[in-house]
Amino acid sequence: MTKEVLISIKGLQFGEEDHEDELESITTGTYYYKNGSHYVLYEEATEGFDETSRNRLKFREHEMSLTKSGLVNVQMIFEENRKNMSSYHTPYGDIMIGIDTRTVEIEETQEQINLKVDYALEVNYQHFADCKIDICIRPKQSGVEL
Repeated sequence: MTKEVLISIKGLQFGEEDHEDELESITTGTYYYKNGSHYVLYEEATEGFDETSRNRLKFREHEMSLTKSGLVNVQMIFEENRKNMSSYHTPYGDIMIGIDTRTVEIEETQEQINLKVDYALEVNYQHFADCKIDICIRPKQSGVEL
């Protein structure tokens, strides 16, 4: 995998009333592999704000973490068959979130890495949604659309 990458992040939330919300973002970032873990660094804009958040995605078999710093500050830890709590600092205030991860799957080839995460999300100790994240990481110069 090259250092300069394209990152596609698709999130799907299933709400209480069979209502589903899908979000997708595509951005560029930097990839590296160190001490048995994959890392992806990228910036994320928040609608209505000039400041961005710097994001660090770290993953290895059966676990992933996403650390955001800047406008939004949080460390979300996704460990298979485990629940993790974190304080999510936003411009609107702080929220306590719980991430009850069911699965973290990684498929790696020479040309791309795919991550799939399935989890339940709690907000302020109440079940909020069942969620899925699909992340695709490819070399920036691959010429292949995400």
